[in-house]
Amino acid sequence: MKLNIVTIDGPSASGKGSLSKNIAKHLDFNILDSGLLYRVYAYLFSISGNHEEIKKLISEQITFISDQDGINVFKDNNNITHELRTEKTAKTASQISALDITRKNLLNIQRDFYSGKGLVADGRDMGTVVFPDARLKIFLEASAEVRAKRRYLELQNRGQEVNMPDLIADIESRDFKDRTRTISPLIPAEDSIVIDSSEMSLEEVLSFTKKLTKKEFNK
Repeated sequence: MKLNIVTIDGPSASGKGSLSKNIAKHLDFNILDSGLLYRVYAYLFSISGNHEEIKKLISEQITFISDQDGINVFKDNNNITHELRTEKTAKTASQISALDITRKNLLNIQRDFYSGKGLVADGRDMGTVVFPDARLKIFLEASAEVRAKRRYLELQNRGQEVNMPDLIADIESRDFKDRTRTISPLIPAEDSIVIDSSEMSLEEVLSFTKKLTKKEFNK
């Protein structure tokens, strides 16, 4: 049976986050930002370094509050969401996400975000591994240069110092690791719809995706 889920997979800075938030609001679905969960794992890994202890910390100390706007993460009732958005945490998350134990520890946590109401799941293996029975699967991609420009503006707006050549090199490196890893590689699901947003605005991507949701969900 197909689940009321839209999966939006793709490489870093392809626009998955913005598209997910807009589609979640359009459908009145909650959001799973799986990248943020891996950042939580990386954040805890920098504290503990022990995978079994991290699994215990997530169940005992971490609370996820999900709605149409995204996920807020609380550790012992303190909102740590902003702390998880640094490039340092992102790089650590990219490294440990390739480990089988990391993905196993987070698999059921990700699946628990689906309550039956409806979910937009944003990540890299949402349609292939986490929610293979999703009703609509999208793979969003764009060139490394376009994605670097998007990330540059995003980090600038947060007041972080950034270097464009370094960003391009980092994105290309992450792409290679994500696409060639043996565990849950970054590939489109066989039944996914691939959208290349390199020369599309968010509004154009959103308009195209709404036509797909109209067909699948009548919304």
